Amino acid sequence: MTRARNVKIVATLGPASNDYDMIRALFEAGADVFRLNMSHGDHSEIRVRHEIIRKIEADLDRPIAILADLQGPKLRCGVFANDEGEELEVGQKFRFDLDKAEGDSTRVCLPHKEIFDALEVGATLLVNDGKIRVRVEECGADFANCIVEVGGTISNRKGVNVPDVVLPLAALSEKDRRDLEFVCELGVDWLALSFVQRPEDVAEARELAKGRAAVLSKIEKPAAVTAFDDILAVSDGIMVARGDLGVELPVQNVPPIQKQLIRKCRFAAKPVIVATQMLESMIDSPVPTRAEVSDVATAIYEGADAIMLSAESAAGSFPIEAVTTMNNVAIEVESDATYRDVIEASRNSKGVTVADGIVAAAREIAETTDIKAICCFTQSGTTALLVARERPRVPIIALSPVKATLRRLCLSWGTNCYNSDDVERFKMAVIGAARAALDSGHATKDDFIVVTAGVPFNVRGTTNILRVAPCDERLILNIDPE
Repeated sequence: MTRARNVKIVATLGPASNDYDMIRALFEAGADVFRLNMSHGDHSEIRVRHEIIRKIEADLDRPIAILADLQGPKLRCGVFANDEGEELEVGQKFRFDLDKAEGDSTRVCLPHKEIFDALEVGATLLVNDGKIRVRVEECGADFANCIVEVGGTISNRKGVNVPDVVLPLAALSEKDRRDLEFVCELGVDWLALSFVQRPEDVAEARELAKGRAAVLSKIEKPAAVTAFDDILAVSDGIMVARGDLGVELPVQNVPPIQKQLIRKCRFAAKPVIVATQMLESMIDSPVPTRAEVSDVATAIYEGADAIMLSAESAAGSFPIEAVTTMNNVAIEVESDATYRDVIEASRNSKGVTVADGIVAAAREIAETTDIKAICCFTQSGTTALLVARERPRVPIIALSPVKATLRRLCLSWGTNCYNSDDVERFKMAVIGAARAALDSGHATKDDFIVVTAGVPFNVRGTTNILRVAPCDERLILNIDPE
């Protein structure tokens, strides 16, 4: 099943997408990666969904990536004596403290000592996704006296955001550590790490994962935006998680940040997902708003590797329609001449390695001659990621004997992933590439392809060879060297 687009679609699974028939229908509608949200569902439910995806993968003989999204620490206020909560008025005083007594109109417990340790006078606290905003006037080791700047109803266990400070909290809670070990043993391909503030948060997750899954950092806090270059350097991929980011930063700041992060990820040849509220109205409606379609299109024009559905596919009434809509928008955008203009104008791959030169040459040859595809033999996935960074006009065919590599590449722009046998000679690699191009429908026997690989084979990071080859196997056998 060959997609008619390059950007990938991530679909979150949940109550609305919980059985074989629905998950397979989502894949056939266009989903390339399935997200398992560790905030919802116990381990037994996650295991069942994982097994279903792997069954579909086997039935269709097509690699499918699974992304496990760790919850991260959740900061919430305590409970109130009045179950309906209290109404906070602009200008009134309100206190957060560590006292576990039920709250009232003047105070409530905030059971996170780490927040008080980091707070300073003038800092802002946001409650209930930013609907309530208070400013700290006085604080200590166990309290913060605040003034209400934006009022509203505060009620039991509402979320609290602290955008102005780097909190002395690890990105991994005890629950996250248990979940990480469980999904790594289960066999997921990507780990999405929440509450990232600093590169050390990512390093801790990588150490625990031990290479069993690639680590993707969710950028959802201002501190992560500030430290982004360092976080990107230690991450395998990035998610622009616009939900919390739009709460903790002024909303007008999010679009330029999204654009900047996508470009940095592309330059680093690391996949980037744009997520949150992309087709939010389709939770309850079979058609999206025009603004949502424009939002999806913008992420594609900017060159994102993947775009993500959350509640739309996990809990909405129209999960298949949501994936179909996203797929159709992607096809339409990528067929627009303006899309190529934007993508090529933002190309910035001035590398210094042999591999950089090989993939740049492969793209140039493919686009200036009648080449049908760029075929990459890759052990770790690096070659295919570098080719994807080029955003070529022709399809990318990634071939690897390593199933985990192919699954991870399902998240990368434009990659069509196929299993290959281990090869010892370059001639056999070229033959394998030609067969994949023919079998996938990207080429006929009369066509030519570009083949990239590293010699010696099966050694990571050795991309050093490029060959223009015919797809006719007889010609390869006659003219190609051993």
